[in-house]
Amino acid sequence: MSDSATPARPGRATRIGVTGHRVIPAAAYRHVRAGLTAALRPQGSAGPVEAFSSLATGADQLFAAIALDSGADLTVVTPAADYETTFGPAERDCFRHLLARARRHIALDYERVSGEAYFAAGAYIADRCDLMVAVWDGLPARGHGGTAEIVDYTRALGKPVSVIWKTGVARD
Repeated sequence: MSDSATPARPGRATRIGVTGHRVIPAAAYRHVRAGLTAALRPQGSAGPVEAFSSLATGADQLFAAIALDSGADLTVVTPAADYETTFGPAERDCFRHLLARARRHIALDYERVSGEAYFAAGAYIADRCDLMVAVWDGLPARGHGGTAEIVDYTRALGKPVSVIWKTGVARD
């Protein structure tokens, strides 16, 4: 699998969403980072980039940090009221830092994290983006709302998905 970018529609903001694995193996990290950076610089864009992320550990937080560093507006979609409790201390600090820099925060109406809440957040992003970037090894989702399920949902909408993963690297 490779990464590719879809050209932006002239004169419009480009809305780019992310879905991806929470753990990016060291052997894939540089490739993933380069792919995310390229995806956030679509060619021919006449408008600003709006990046959508749930700020999950791993791909989502990396994407959001790169988006903000590149000047994109960040929209954060959190799946549930207790979402912060799913993070360890370092990931929670990163989550809070990125959330504080976001232009918009959409908090879904789920009280507790669940597969249903994760799917709803991914679907919310897919419904609103022009391009979904997937940091994905191509394997089935490990639970409801996982990367593969969001990729399938996005494709069913007829929207482009740019898959970023280093060939030959296993997730874990």
